[in-house]
Amino acid sequence: MNYTSTRSTASASVSAAEAIKNGLAPDGGLYMPASLPTLTLEEVETLSRLPYAERAAYVLGKFLTDYTREELTQDCREAYSEERFPGGAAPVVNVGDGLYTLELWHGPTAAFKDMALQIMPRLLSRALKKTGETRTAMILVATSGDTGKAALEGYRDVPQVKIQVFYPVDGVSRVQKLQMMTQQGANVSVMAIRGNFDDAQSGVKRIFADAAVAEALDAKGTFLSSANSINWGRLAPQIVYYVSAYCDMVKTGALSLGDTLDVCVPTGNFGNIFAAYIAKKMGLPLGKLICASNTNNVLTDFLETGVYDRNRPFHTTMSPSMDILISSNLERLLYLTCGAEKTAAYMKQLSETGRYALEEADLAAIRAHFVGYSTDEEATAATIRATYTDYAYLADTHTAVGIGAVRRYQKEVGEGTRVLLASTASPYKFAYDVYRSVKGENAEDELRALDQLSAETGVAIPAPLTGMGEREVRFTQVIDAALMTDEVLAFADKV
Repeated sequence: MNYTSTRSTASASVSAAEAIKNGLAPDGGLYMPASLPTLTLEEVETLSRLPYAERAAYVLGKFLTDYTREELTQDCREAYSEERFPGGAAPVVNVGDGLYTLELWHGPTAAFKDMALQIMPRLLSRALKKTGETRTAMILVATSGDTGKAALEGYRDVPQVKIQVFYPVDGVSRVQKLQMMTQQGANVSVMAIRGNFDDAQSGVKRIFADAAVAEALDAKGTFLSSANSINWGRLAPQIVYYVSAYCDMVKTGALSLGDTLDVCVPTGNFGNIFAAYIAKKMGLPLGKLICASNTNNVLTDFLETGVYDRNRPFHTTMSPSMDILISSNLERLLYLTCGAEKTAAYMKQLSETGRYALEEADLAAIRAHFVGYSTDEEATAATIRATYTDYAYLADTHTAVGIGAVRRYQKEVGEGTRVLLASTASPYKFAYDVYRSVKGENAEDELRALDQLSAETGVAIPAPLTGMGEREVRFTQVIDAALMTDEVLAFADKV
């Protein structure tokens, strides 16, 4: 299976290993497989009898055809081991009244990004060997909170790799910030920027597109790659857990094989929900894909009107991983919907004017699969409280945005409609706001909130989040976004 750019049908195709190594296509587009593989109900039935790692190796094998089944099986068994995911990866929980949560946060950093970023470094290491690459790969990451820590943990001390993470100084939770600032590893760098996530993401994209930077890094024996979901090696593992969730629901009797299942995803950069769309296109019986947004509702408006317009106020919310106005992976959906030529034109308009408007037929094609809802801060807090009170289920702020969307969707299409919701983070990553929502009063501070929330609810703090205040702080630097290139070049010189 070869990969091409979302922006040009004329660009040369590359292997899966090359796509993972490169991250971005040379024309600035995102890599997509030349065709999508299929997944039959018979295959789903077979997969339902296998553990998660075996399911992952099978599904990834459909996309990463230059990796052997033995390689993928070994890597998946290591990535999704009991040590890294105690109790098993990606369990499905029946919350009640047709709502099922796919808990993606039982890994090393208590966020859904672990599901991809525990396997991705292994895929990259093999990609370097498969392509004969002798230079050091420098992974650049812009993060709205969770990707940064998950990528740092996944790539920590991986040979022939360095990783540098940029995050908005006031745009992540205290726990997220401490997770990154205390990161261990000899090959890691973390910096806060003055600005929001879009400033960090735009800065990383500019660095990738700068030929002079590439030349300077090449002279240092280094090249750039990405761990964000713009990299296919990050997105492909996300497809797996939707397949796995369907398998588990069939296995437990929550679904009969072939039943249609709606899926809701709290959405910022559009990668997680796009992975569900790929699973659907492969043949998994998924129905509507419910895109849940917070007050930064650019995607809700887009799905309603067909106009993508990032020229709007940016809101800092209690669900910071969704505080995004430029959803990079939406480009992949455009590519599958209307082709490379139109996608390139839409992306050019977005770059130049901050907006684009879909043709009516393109919007209709997207709305056949997607629907969007947004949930404001007050409603998010109320949802956390009601879900805990009514169902004894403790949800983080992002999951709560999703629950709000699910309940509105169910009211419109029928109470009790089964919906699988991607639960993207442990409530303890955002304990201060979760505690305030449940208790109706503020915690003493953001770190004490973990203990207070546990005492109030009886829900244990995940092991990766215990003792946050006692860890050694290594990274405290705050820079202007304009200085990101200088820091990348300086980091390349460090051994």
